[in-house]
Order: sequence, then C-alpha cells, then structure tokens
Amino acid sequence: MSTSIATKTATKTLRGIPDIRLFFHRNETPIYFVSATNFNLLGIDEWVRHFRFISYIDCFDGQHPHVISPSEIPHRPFTSIEDINNYLLEHKEVVDLIRKRSQDGKAGKAVFLFFDEQTEELCRQLGLEVCFPPAKLRQEIDSKIMTTRIGDRAGIASVPNVLAKIGSYAELREKTGHLGDDVVIQTAFGDSGHTTFFISNEADWDKHAEEIKSDPEVKVMKKIRCRGSAQEACVTRHGTIVGPLMTELVGFKELTPYRGGWCGNEVFAEAFTQDVRNKACDMTFKFGEELRKLGYRGYFELDFLRDLDTDELYLGEVNPRVTGASAMTNLAAFAHADAPLFLFHLLEWADVDFELDVADLNQRWSDPDNIDNWGQLVIKHTADTVELITSAPESGIWELNDDGSIKYVRMQTHRRTVESEKQGFFLRISKPGDYKYEGADLGILITPGRLMTEDFELNDRARAWTEGIKSHFVSRPVPAAETVVAEQVAEAGNFKLM
Repeated sequence: MSTSIATKTATKTLRGIPDIRLFFHRNETPIYFVSATNFNLLGIDEWVRHFRFISYIDCFDGQHPHVISPSEIPHRPFTSIEDINNYLLEHKEVVDLIRKRSQDGKAGKAVFLFFDEQTEELCRQLGLEVCFPPAKLRQEIDSKIMTTRIGDRAGIASVPNVLAKIGSYAELREKTGHLGDDVVIQTAFGDSGHTTFFISNEADWDKHAEEIKSDPEVKVMKKIRCRGSAQEACVTRHGTIVGPLMTELVGFKELTPYRGGWCGNEVFAEAFTQDVRNKACDMTFKFGEELRKLGYRGYFELDFLRDLDTDELYLGEVNPRVTGASAMTNLAAFAHADAPLFLFHLLEWADVDFELDVADLNQRWSDPDNIDNWGQLVIKHTADTVELITSAPESGIWELNDDGSIKYVRMQTHRRTVESEKQGFFLRISKPGDYKYEGADLGILITPGRLMTEDFELNDRARAWTEGIKSHFVSRPVPAAETVVAEQVAEAGNFKLM
C-alpha cells in the first residue's frame, strides 16, 4: 500500500465531501508539486496541509510561503519541463529539503506537470512516490494519434480525418482527397501552436514538409470553422469526475505569435447551451472510462472542437495531466463549495477508502448556477526580437484604471482577493535578467468577467489588460557580445511551460 496522505491513524472510510476536505486539512505527508512554476496548481496548498511547490522560477520573489526555488547552479540548457524537473530533483538544496521534511523515514509524494522515466528514477532514489500513472503510459496516451483511436473506441467522434504516414504533397492528396482541398495536419506530439499545420496548396506543404514527413504517422483533418473548448476531469475508482466546460482563447496575435496556439481560457456558462454542456460532459466521462480500462487514473483534460456550420461537437486532443487551465478549474466557485478537482486526483494515491457519488457531483458541477465567470490571458512576447528584460511587473493584484493603464495594488498568491472586473491577479513568469524572445511566456492574468466578445474576439478590456501588462516589461536591445548567448537561450527556451 502507498504511504498515507493523512495522519497515521486515519483508517476510516471517507464518506463524502466533508470527510475528504477534513482528510486533507489534517494531512501529515509532505507533498510536492515540482515544475517550472507553481501556476498550474495555484491555491492547492491552502487545501492540503504540508503541500509545497518546488519551482525553478520564483514568480513571487521569495514572498510565497510555500514556494521553494533553489539557487541557480550550472546546468545544461533546458529543452523541456522534464529537464527542469530533473535538474530540481538533483539539486542539493532540494534533496536536503526533502530529507529534512521526511516523516518516519518516508520522503512523501510528488506531482508534476510533465515528467519522464529519468524523473521517476530520481524520485525512486529520493523515496518519493510519483502520484501519476507511469510516464510511459502518459506518453502513449498523449499522442494525438492514440487520442483519436481511444475516442473511436469510446464512441466519441473526431473531425473527419485520416491517420497515415505522409511523405509528399502528392501522397497527401491521394490519401486525403475526400477531406477537401483545405486540411489541417497534426503530428503525434507537441504543442498545438507549434505542431499544427494548415495546408491548402503545395506552397503550404513545402513550408512544413520536413516536420510532417519525419513522423511515422500524422493526423490529417478536414478543415472546419470551429471554436475550441476544454474540459478537465479526473478518473477515480468510482468513475470519472468532470469539471466545467471552458472556452479557449486561441491564436490571438496580441497574446501569442503562434497561429492556433492556446493563449487562455474563459469559464462562462452562457457560452454554451445546456445541451452542449451535457454532451461534452458525457463525452469526457466516456473518454475517462476508456482511459481507466488502459490503467490510467487521475487528472486529464479534453479539448473539443465545435463546428460552427453544423454545431457538431468533436474530440480534439487529450492532455493526460494537469494543464494551463487547471488554475481556472481548481479555483472556481464550485470547487470552493465542494473541493478542487485535484484533491480527487490525490485521493487516488492515498491509503484510504472513500465513497463518492460521482453522478451527483457531475450534475452539480455542470449546473450554470454553480459556475462563476472568470478568464485568463496567457501573455507571450509576440515580436520577432530578442531583448534583455531590465524591469518586470510583480505578481499580485493589479487594477485597471479608467484610462486603460494599470497599477499594482498588493502582493497575493492567487486570485482569491480580486474583487471586481477592474482587478486581476497577475503571475509573472519572465523576470529582470531574462531574455524576451518570440514566444517567451511573460505572465498570466486571471480576472473575473468575460475576455471575449459575443463573436469570440478579444474584447476591449482584455486588450487593455494585455497592453497594460506588457507596458510594465522594460527591456533593452541585446549587445553584440551577448547575441549568440541570447539566441541560444531563446532557441532552447522555446518550449511549453504550462
């Protein structure tokens, strides 16, 4: 059996939400979220006693009581979050901290955004239990090809597609001609902003041919007019718990340089009819149950594509992990009324029995009366330049002035004390001394109310927040002597942080 997440004397069956909440408030086992930042699990430390964030980037300049960010030591250039996590787990300050906080010779438990088999081995050496399915299984499920096939088995429709090896433009047209002249090609792995290609003619093909041909199998989809949405869920022993359906902000040039790149979310009940919410919930539940057959348990997120011409809802892709939308799900009003979705993930690795009416919880969480309206903007540097940041806005509560400028109000660790649509919580990612390059994450703003118009374009308030945050990043051109280093940092650092 796994190490108990609660007190050593807790042996009774947890019966419902009140018991589950109390269980985590009394937790004695150290639990760590190891990642580049603490963004994905903002606020979980207030629900789980002895929960700590081990972060490479200290977004709070030492002011967050539960963020541990070790001093920088020489390392190879990072090319992924897995590299960052492995660096952290080998860092002497982190190793010493884990040993110091061990209980009865047990180091505790660890959760991650991304991890690989090396991460698992480092955790084994430290005595940490990884509270996620094995990296190998997650990698298999994360494939967009595998996602499509899992959906097919679960009876969940994807956009009309062909899964095949494509070696030339002629072969593309031969194998996928029935999908139409305009197609969308996705490689098996990677951030959709980098690995989704829109092909209408041979010139489009030539731009991306090498990336497409290098994959043993790609997904070629009919191009549709669509709108993206996302839904997080958790596979438990009692069934799949489903969070609220969220709209996605995708490809806005003010926020991201990547066409098709994710750049935020809205939790806005009126964005969907109850029929659409019910259908998405049913699809997510069925997908989760199919994952359970594969041995997967815990947190995951599904992306959906809604065809604006037919109103059909299609499966997009799966993220078998916490995601960039997790802070929205776990800090929502329904989560405070019951419990954050991530607590049910931790329960799957707890040495305790629990009873839970999953159907009742899913019905309650899909009720629009239980959904409050919030949105988040993921703000990247969008210009094709490399500059050195000399000043950056602090994390905390900011306020939007009537003239469109913004001002800093106070330090805060998440959005809890944001009082109106004129306020927002900003989490800074890039700090003074960092290079600002195309695609670099500057920070995330979370604020109540809508960020898009009825036509799903950025509204004036979202643009004012974006421009206001960017105006507080001051940078200078990189001197010639630093150019090579800066370009290497930009090339190595251009990977998904969240």
